[in-house]
This record gives sequence, structure tokens and C-alpha cells, in this order.
Amino acid sequence: MLTLKRLSGGAGDSGVHSIAIGLNEKGDDIIVKGNRPIVGCLMQVGSVTARTYSYQDYWTTSLVLEIIEETENYVKFRTANSMYEWTS
Repeated sequence: MLTLKRLSGGAGDSGVHSIAIGLNEKGDDIIVKGNRPIVGCLMQVGSVTARTYSYQDYWTTSLVLEIIEETENYVKFRTANSMYEWTS
């Protein structure tokens, strides 16, 4: 299970879906660049299928600006808005 948690308030999500979303070289199409946080990408974690109407399907961050700490199963990173922890 993968988790993404905002350090202020604990919001986020968990599931088997984890992708780092970036732009192609032309900047006109989104591409998946990996499954861990990457500087310059949005990070999205959650469900690969739709959940019930009472719950979100996934959580997406704003652009990752800095990787603060990284191990094999853990990444602490900063976006323009917040600090996050990603774990696998």
C-alpha cells in the first residue's frame, strides 16, 4: 500500500496507484515520469478504480519543488503549498 500524507493536517490518500505526472519536452502533453516523487512533477496517490461517492479517488499535490529526505520506501518533499510524506 502506498501513502501520501500532508504533514500539516494529515490530509492525503493511500492505495496502489502512485504516479509522478510531468509534461513532455514540448510542454503540451502530460506524461507519467515514475511512481515516486520527482522534482518538477505533480504527485498522485490513490485508487486505480472509482470509489464510492462519499470518498475521493486520489490525492494530487502541486508541483514538487524539493526532495528533503529519501530512502528506499520513504520520501519527504516540499511543494509550493505544503510538506508531504510518501511511503511504500
